[in-house]
Amino acid sequence: MSGATEPGFRTARGYRMFDQENGRLSPALEDYLEMIYRDYLKDGYARINKIAEQLNVQAPSVTNVVQKLDKIGMLKYEKYGIVQLTDKGKNVGEFLLNRHITLESFLKKIGVKDSLLKDTEMIEHNISMEALENIELLNQFLEENPNIIKQFDEFKEIYYKNQKDNE
Repeated sequence: MSGATEPGFRTARGYRMFDQENGRLSPALEDYLEMIYRDYLKDGYARINKIAEQLNVQAPSVTNVVQKLDKIGMLKYEKYGIVQLTDKGKNVGEFLLNRHITLESFLKKIGVKDSLLKDTEMIEHNISMEALENIELLNQFLEENPNIIKQFDEFKEIYYKNQKDNE
């Protein structure tokens, strides 16, 4: 299973293994890099303890991941120092944050509220570029045509009312 050719049908785990074999970041590494990028945008750098707090993990776990990201050229880190993104890390971090924002925006548009963050996190690590690009385009379409969202909201209201009435 080598080479970057898109695989045929596989299980979700099989697709993740394909991605990792072809040099793509694991979902965990993506989460850390996205958070580091958020801190970079705000402060120009990141710190281990702040990342740990934001991701609800222990500092040693962050250190391990930061060392992996350093090894693959996403950032620079010296023990007990600040975390600095490389140009590669900035580019990937920007993509990860934009992907998150795109998916979160779409889920909000369709009315997801209670599980918004969880659903965004679950989807973002398993979505293809084709699907992401089309969701981005759909977001733009919906923003330019707010009447469509209004019609969808009205449809949902009627649908759920009918479901409740049929119980």
